[in-house]
Amino acid sequence: MGLSRKDKKKDKDERKMYEKAIVRKPGKTIVDGISSNDLGKPIYKKALKQHRNYVEALERCGVEVIVLEADVRFPDSTFVEDTAIVTEKCAIIAQPCVESRSGEEIKIKRRLEEFYDRIEIVESPGTIEGGDVLRVCDHFYIGLSTRTNKEGAKQLINILEKYDYTGSTVPLKKALHLKSGIAYLGDNNLLAAGEFIDNPIFNNFNIIKVDNDERYASNCIRVNDYVLVAEGYQKTIKAIERAGYKTIRVDVSEFRKLDGGLSCLSLRF
Repeated sequence: MGLSRKDKKKDKDERKMYEKAIVRKPGKTIVDGISSNDLGKPIYKKALKQHRNYVEALERCGVEVIVLEADVRFPDSTFVEDTAIVTEKCAIIAQPCVESRSGEEIKIKRRLEEFYDRIEIVESPGTIEGGDVLRVCDHFYIGLSTRTNKEGAKQLINILEKYDYTGSTVPLKKALHLKSGIAYLGDNNLLAAGEFIDNPIFNNFNIIKVDNDERYASNCIRVNDYVLVAEGYQKTIKAIERAGYKTIRVDVSEFRKLDGGLSCLSLRF
């Protein structure tokens, strides 16, 4: 799809897009979080330190960070991005697919009510997680995954259209979430790995390819004047910097053990 001429101008004008971010500290029960890999269980104290460093990185980008206390009832609750989709016009509360995460969204909704007058909700039988939603200007790409179904995507698109946004779906083959393998950096540049590199849906973007051995690094986030990238992925970091972006490297190795990445750990608005 790519950007229209109007959207490219808007994209260039929105250098300082984020003012706030909501994060939640990991709790001791993070060791019981959901994982599809064999990297072992996260080490709680190390995850806590990495989370503090993540908050500091966001603050370096000029963002006010609202830090919520850990909720040990929900081992995966540090991954707040999955609970909502936030825009400048409204917040949309997601509908978790996994039973162990059902309820995380309730406290997030209460907190978002402090900042939003308009809050919408995706309802069952629809399911959707924020990790499957990639925003490019006023368009939202929605991954159809094991966590987000067609009904959830349909509801989200209907809500978005109420606020003059648009949305479309991207069927996933292997990736857990859409943003597990793709990130929008601005300036019509997409960082892409695996199944997303040659996906015709993204043909009109400038694709910055991520090698298969560094595919985890494709989950990065543009926050105002910086791109936050997972530490240790030198080829990807250099590719982002060659494209003209300043990077901040953040170690999130403990969160990777639960299939989580940089975007998963915050709601940015």
